[in-house]
Amino acid sequence: MTAIAFELPQEIAAVRDGIAAFIRAEVVPRHERNHDLLTDPQRLYAKDGRYAPEVVALMREVRMASAKAGYYTMCVPTELGGGGLGLLAYFVAWEQIYRQCGMQHWLGAYVVSHWAFGPSAVLREVTPQARETILADMMAGRTSMCFGLSEPGAGSDAAMIRTRAEPDGNGWRLHGRKIWTTNSPQADWVVAFAITDPEPARARKGGISAFLVSTRAPGFQVESVIRMFGHAGGNEGQLVFDGVRVEPDQLVGTLHDGFRIGLLGVSLGRVYNTARAVGLGRWALEKALDYAGQREAFGRKIADYQGVSFPLAESAMELHAAHLMGLNVAQLLDRGQPAIKELSMTKAYAVEIGLRAVDRAMQAHGAIGLTNELHLTHAWHDLRAVNIADGTNEILRRTIAHRLFAGDVDL
Repeated sequence: MTAIAFELPQEIAAVRDGIAAFIRAEVVPRHERNHDLLTDPQRLYAKDGRYAPEVVALMREVRMASAKAGYYTMCVPTELGGGGLGLLAYFVAWEQIYRQCGMQHWLGAYVVSHWAFGPSAVLREVTPQARETILADMMAGRTSMCFGLSEPGAGSDAAMIRTRAEPDGNGWRLHGRKIWTTNSPQADWVVAFAITDPEPARARKGGISAFLVSTRAPGFQVESVIRMFGHAGGNEGQLVFDGVRVEPDQLVGTLHDGFRIGLLGVSLGRVYNTARAVGLGRWALEKALDYAGQREAFGRKIADYQGVSFPLAESAMELHAAHLMGLNVAQLLDRGQPAIKELSMTKAYAVEIGLRAVDRAMQAHGAIGLTNELHLTHAWHDLRAVNIADGTNEILRRTIAHRLFAGDVDL
């Protein structure tokens, strides 16, 4: 049975089911074979905080296997050689991945090309030369990228970036710093945003360009890995560009018009994080329902106590609403509508209730809910972070209010 009247297109439903089978065949066995490596923080991370080389190799294996199976690039634009399935498929695929894998089989996050880690619409306007020399390996899953927009003084207000690209012959030299750049510790490429025309950049009328930069280029450095929640390592980096040379063929899109690409990336991130929150929330809720239906206290199943069952019912209500919102906004975007208000509402709501669902699942489990074994704490950490990533909940509410007072009151 399904609680949703909307019927997924047959093609998307088939892809979702295919991804579920791929996870069972390629992701779960890798976790089982490498259990100690993937669960022991002392082995998972190297001393500098990066993922250990063996872990990075497993990520690459999953990407390449998925690319061969046709799932990795299924939502990449057709002009780049991808399947062009659009954002409804993107949402459905990611929701399936996180609901099925939770945080126990986290290599599932490499089954579909993440907008900031691999090929996506963000790279739609790369040059023909970059398409041949850079994109081919990325489409095959052999290489990955990161998205260098945020800076120490430019987070929610990304237009305040200070990284600059100074003309140098027929190319440029990049100078600046980036922070919170996910996947950067092991990425092969970075989409770096820099000021190319200071005057319009100050006026917020352009003047920012995007470049595809090799992480092996002289002058580039992952200065440090950012550790969070007491973890021994992390997947976020602080980047330094010290006179990094970029050639004309490394420009992404039109000169001085790169901020538009940055905003596209952020929008893709909001769709992704909505699916992530709904999927992880459903995964956690299902674990809690199973546990509450078995655990006994004072002669009864704890599911019989309203103090346990009612919070789980609340999460079911909220996750159902967020799921519907995600399906709706993905379709609006696929139709070419900007859906600025709707996407802001959807992401803010989904990540808040997803986090709440995980927290309630932990509470329902009691002390065991806090153990590493259940991975609920890992999900809590993940969703706590995405209440900030790709637009904080406060910034999203600001956007919603702005649209409402501008007359966009359709709900």
